[in-house]
Amino acid sequence: MEMVDRRRLHGLRSGAEGSIEEFVDGHRGRRCRYRGLAKAHVQHVLTALAINVERLSLQEPADGPYRPRLPTAFQQHLDERGLPRPLWWRQGK
Repeated sequence: MEMVDRRRLHGLRSGAEGSIEEFVDGHRGRRCRYRGLAKAHVQHVLTALAINVERLSLQEPADGPYRPRLPTAFQQHLDERGLPRPLWWRQGK
């Protein structure tokens, strides 16, 4: 497996692992409140919806005061010389 493919796979996996960890530790996902597969499934779906609503509520509004960071000195150095910027490994490019 190529290095780039492994990095892309690891980036995807780390995002999924973080979501699972949030579900398990932050919302008591190890134990089910109800008995039966159907009821457990409903509980997991509703918990996932609650997590998504919580995440959406923490996002900045599109017309908010957020401004992207300025390029670092190293990025400016690369731009001045016409050199490509190294991509962050999670970008998968």
